[in-house]
Amino acid sequence: MLAIAISFIFLACILYSLGVWAEKIQGRLKLWHAIVFWAGLSADTIGTGAMGMLSGSLFQLTFHGITGLLAIILMLFHAVWASIVLYRKNESMILSFHKFSFIVWIIWLIPMLSGMILGATV
Repeated sequence: MLAIAISFIFLACILYSLGVWAEKIQGRLKLWHAIVFWAGLSADTIGTGAMGMLSGSLFQLTFHGITGLLAIILMLFHAVWASIVLYRKNESMILSFHKFSFIVWIIWLIPMLSGMILGATV
């Protein structure tokens, strides 16, 4: 179960980073970015669920637990908002969406890194 959890969290890191950085470099939100955001959210949710099964609790009132929950909620909002922006075809939002993506990615890194640090010290 640990290997599955780590694999999905790592996959989430690759997917989410790819989507955010590709969008930032390309300077505009594209459909494939939104698809990668959804895939990263899915991988993160599966990995987090597997970690929760291992620890016996899906949520713990700790720094990692709180920031992790916040990150998944932000990732969900981010993917939904990206889909809405693309659906509405609002050019100014399509061109500036990368600013929001980068902030969400930075916040997402906090539980990602704290999980790696805590996991390495346990």
